[in-house]
Amino acid sequence: MAKVSRTREVVDRLLDAIIAGELRASEQLPPEGDIAAQLGVSRLTVREAVRLLQAQGVIVQVPGSRHRIAPASEWTGLEAVVRHARTEGARERSSLELLEVRVMIETGAAQLAAERRSADDLEALRADLERMRRAHADGDVDAFVAADLDFHDVILRAADNRILLATMRPLTSMLEATRAETSAVLDIREHAIAEHAAVLDALETGDPLAARDAMASHMRQTRDDLLRFVHQH
Repeated sequence: MAKVSRTREVVDRLLDAIIAGELRASEQLPPEGDIAAQLGVSRLTVREAVRLLQAQGVIVQVPGSRHRIAPASEWTGLEAVVRHARTEGARERSSLELLEVRVMIETGAAQLAAERRSADDLEALRADLERMRRAHADGDVDAFVAADLDFHDVILRAADNRILLATMRPLTSMLEATRAETSAVLDIREHAIAEHAAVLDALETGDPLAARDAMASHMRQTRDDLLRFVHQH
């Protein structure tokens, strides 16, 4: 367990250094021995961390030479992409890209959930929506964000698709960051409450197309609010 944790730590530190520009894209990765000495770990731990970063497309193996650091545009691992997306310089573009992905995934999730949701799921959604209303009235942004995320999580679980859940989990950290930024705006919170209420109404009818359309409307409103209130130039 300790070995896994050390490897994970090296992955995180190397990824942070690459994202910060301390290790630059298209340049060679420093020798394993140098990295090991700098981070206070064994060369084997560094080798395992590099292998994990290779699997995410962050580091490219070059035959007969040291590994090369790939540009962020070539990264394929969701974990690495999300970590890069949360940085200040990439957040604006990434928040819009995330919304595009959410449109594709969450509209389908709502469609499935309309047919598969249980009475308990609907009750949980009603409770989350009420929490959003209370938090909005109190001006409690953190509580509002938590209730918002829980609402969407109930829909994902109600869709009853394990691959869907596994796909969305790594995006949670990005969702938390973007929700905190947008939910600080009073108008956005009011719009969100109305859109969530419409999604709940559609799910209660059990009509999959109505649920899909309600979620699509929510995503459009979210994008419009993001461009209007947050991405102002």
